[in-house]
Formats: sequence, structure tokens, C-alpha cells
Amino acid sequence: MKIGELSRLAGVSVRALRYYEEEGLIRPARGGNGYRDYCDGADEVVRQIRGLIECGLPTRIIRDILPYLDGPADLLPEVPCTQMLDQVAAEREQLDRRIRCLTRNRGAIDAYLRAARAAAQAAGGGETAGRPAA
Repeated sequence: MKIGELSRLAGVSVRALRYYEEEGLIRPARGGNGYRDYCDGADEVVRQIRGLIECGLPTRIIRDILPYLDGPADLLPEVPCTQMLDQVAAEREQLDRRIRCLTRNRGAIDAYLRAARAAAQAAGGGETAGRPAA
């Protein structure tokens, strides 16, 4: 598939795809005309990359761990670099903090929605913000 199609399928810009390629995160084949040609499943890989970036992981770490995310365990290095392990562990701790924060925020939003819907129901509205009551 061409870069425009991958961009639409994965929901990222063409510019982002070119950046991922520059960073060594994706490696499209090149046609005789020089056009990038992405294999089937590239959209899933791009979504995974996007998700890791949105979680705050730097591309240098994503580049190192990406081959292991869905691959067999025998791909893991025999002697992992201690510095890399420390960096990945720190990133994981940061992800855990974000997950806890997101979970708290989701709980607060859920509580707000319950209270707002109950208030709307009690007021006889039956609908909130143009939406039928669930």
C-alpha cells in the first residue's frame, strides 16, 4: 500500500509516517518509481508506534523494543544492556503513573456522568445534551 493509504488507515499524517521512517521505526519497500510500498499490517504497527509515543516513550526506546512487542521471546537479546533496561524500567514506571492518573480521571468522569444523568432524569428531562437517556 502507498503512504497516503497507510496514512488514512492508521489515522496519522503522511508527515508522521515519514518521521517514523527517518527514526527507523518503519521500513517500507521502495518501488522502481521510488514510491514507498508498505506491507499488509503496517497500519497496526503504526497505531502501536503512535500509542507508544502518546504514552510518552521516546522514539529511541520504541525503536529498540518494537521488534519484541509481538515477536517470539527468542528475539530478546542474550545480554541486555543495563542502561537500556534502566531506561525502559523508568518509562514503565512513568506509564504506570499515567495509567493511575487516567484511571482516577475516568472514575471522576463516570461519577460526574452518573450524577448529571440522575439530575437530568429527576428534572424530567430524560435527555442530556441532546442525547437520549441510556
